[in-house]
Amino acid sequence: MDVISLLGLAVGLASILLGQALEGGHIGSLFQPTALLIVMGGTAGAVMLQCTPAQFMLGLRRLPRVFLPPRHDLHQQLADLVSWSQIARKNGILSMEEFARAQEDNPFLQKGLQLLADGVDPVTLRHALELDINSLEQRERFAARVWESAGGYAPTLGILGAVLGLIHVMENLAEPSKLGGGIAVAFVATVYGVGLANLVFLPVAHKLKTLLTEQINLMEMQVEGLVAIGSGENPRILENRLQGFLDPSRPAPSVAEKPAVQSSTRHEPGDSA
Repeated sequence: MDVISLLGLAVGLASILLGQALEGGHIGSLFQPTALLIVMGGTAGAVMLQCTPAQFMLGLRRLPRVFLPPRHDLHQQLADLVSWSQIARKNGILSMEEFARAQEDNPFLQKGLQLLADGVDPVTLRHALELDINSLEQRERFAARVWESAGGYAPTLGILGAVLGLIHVMENLAEPSKLGGGIAVAFVATVYGVGLANLVFLPVAHKLKTLLTEQINLMEMQVEGLVAIGSGENPRILENRLQGFLDPSRPAPSVAEKPAVQSSTRHEPGDSA
């Protein structure tokens, strides 16, 4: 669970509601089903118009990742790659087939290890895995773009809702007692549009892009490690080179002498190309 994402959403909503209360307004006045329908329905329709059905559904399916992101343990992955390198130099490249079978939850890594065991040369191995990375990146960026587009359309739909509300107010000019409340209701649509765009839609899009960057960083580390194993590179040189993928503020301990273990990185369906 990504606590900071939940906390950020809660702080944003609480700040808006508290600000409304401190100004003497009624919190209940911000809850207008009609305005919400115009903004949410109009935004959803605009996004669906610009996307294919598969892209739209993928964007919706990726929403839980904002609050339940995949865990990428780069330190453990580095340890695994170095250990596999040691075993490959000692027992031969065919020994990678055993580790490939253990990666059922990580199709990308399993594919790379199996290609190694099959004797694919390093250049071909890198090309095949980079194609998978490019495919995944393109697909996942479409998912983030769904929310990014919603963030662009929502404020405009909020203005549209406000205009529609004002039209309704103008139709009731003969009843002055209804004008104040009607105008207030009209502008709630603008609050919904701007608020949802900047508090939900755009942050979700940027979070998905950040998670994608972390995932690609892990996959690029795996590619470098597998290619080095196929080339017979010295495990200590490999370890030093892969350190560049880690956060420098959290250096990994030396792993050159650790035994090979299964990767602890959690992957979700659809992570691999």
